[in-house]
Amino acid sequence: METNSRHKLIYGVLLFAWLLVIGWQTAEHFRVERAARAALIERAKDISTTVGIVLRSQIRFGVISRERVESALTDLVKPGDLNGIALLSATGNVIASAGSLAGSEAKFSEAPTIHWDAQTVAVMNLVDLGTNMTRELDQTNPPIVLRREEFFHPSDTNHPGERPPPWHDREERSTNEIPGLTNVVAKILTTLVSSNRPWSGRPHFGRPPWMREAEYKDLLQKQGVHSFMIVMSTDAVTAASGRDLWLRFIIVFLTTLAVVGTGFGWRNQKKTAELQLRLVRASELTTHLREMNLAAAGLAHETRNPLNIIRGLAQMISKQPDAAPEVRERSRAILDETDKVTVQLNEFINYSRPREVRRTKLDLAAAVKEVTQALGYDIEEKRVRIEIQGDPISIEADEQLLRQALFNLLMNAIQAIDAGGTIQIVTGAQDAAEGFIEIRDDGPGVPPERRQEIFKPYFTTQRQGTGLGLAVVQQIVLAHGWEISCLAHEPNGAIFRIAHLKLAPKT
Repeated sequence: METNSRHKLIYGVLLFAWLLVIGWQTAEHFRVERAARAALIERAKDISTTVGIVLRSQIRFGVISRERVESALTDLVKPGDLNGIALLSATGNVIASAGSLAGSEAKFSEAPTIHWDAQTVAVMNLVDLGTNMTRELDQTNPPIVLRREEFFHPSDTNHPGERPPPWHDREERSTNEIPGLTNVVAKILTTLVSSNRPWSGRPHFGRPPWMREAEYKDLLQKQGVHSFMIVMSTDAVTAASGRDLWLRFIIVFLTTLAVVGTGFGWRNQKKTAELQLRLVRASELTTHLREMNLAAAGLAHETRNPLNIIRGLAQMISKQPDAAPEVRERSRAILDETDKVTVQLNEFINYSRPREVRRTKLDLAAAVKEVTQALGYDIEEKRVRIEIQGDPISIEADEQLLRQALFNLLMNAIQAIDAGGTIQIVTGAQDAAEGFIEIRDDGPGVPPERRQEIFKPYFTTQRQGTGLGLAVVQQIVLAHGWEISCLAHEPNGAIFRIAHLKLAPKT
């Protein structure tokens, strides 16, 4: 229970860290987007401030030609960056403009406003620049006029209504402190002063002498420059937002991989710890079973001595001349049961004995003949016909273990078939490096569902079997690196096939 709580705590911490990183990156993305928008707005304000400074510095007798102003603004417009710029009066009329305003002039009220669209942002900067539009005598090219109070400098007490020249320190600092606007100032100055003669002193501003005061005030209201409206493209904001979004996505993706990897690592560590614990327990159990196996093998070995004594006494009693028939019959029964127990003990000892393979070169056909001769009594008693077929081959194997495996397989076949049956022993080569041997009988065969179980200890389908003969065969086969299988023998019977016998090199 404590372990599960700890795992839940670890996964919870990882999930919280992942959510925290997502929240952090989301907030950072919005901050970058706001910063990009603010930078764009500040740039628009800087442009309007710079344009206002340059316009005021180029006034002659209170007027500027509208044609010259729009020409300068046109040079300033760059689609995709600065889409449009306009000078607005106090009543919202467009006095001079350049570029595309996209109908933005209808979206503003009397307060400073920023209006965002899908691809543009329109900024109105409420700065009373003191520039006004009026008309010349021919009424065809209305100039921009400056109001008297806007060009009164507080420090010029001896010259009221006069304006410091454009290279005044205050104005020069304002222009130079705006980053990235050197080209803007250069463009406007080049256009505006191209037709003027050099500055020759402080100009006097005020109502033009040819206009009446009432007419001048009316024109100030209608044509006076009240503010700038600048329409900027938001491509830079979109690009900056897109780049930052990709960066945040990569960070979140890597964080997700790290969290998932950490989670899997923790889970694998947990499973590894559990497997190590199981391996330790399995090792302890294996050691215990090995000790029990040795103890059982020793007990079986020591049990054979009393059995031999019992067998000898029963044999002596059965051979006494004055023994009654009943005593002799029971003595023979003791001999039979003693022999059965002895066989079982011998097979158990063989099964529990470690298999140490000592390979030598031997003739497989010769080994088969020796084993059949050793089983000659059982073969004759049951009238079994033995057929040896195939090519003679030489293999590398432990001679004693191979003979024991062949003995058990032949004995199993003799016990399975009826009297007068046939057993075939077939040997041959699978390929240039490996051979095989098959023990075929015509007995009842082995059902398909039991062909794997017959190699388990103490599993037998025969009444007189012990269930260890085939288990010993499998031990010997596995110790050599061979493979044994039980197959069907048509029309009836079974085939026990040992494959992958390593052929001995020819000398």
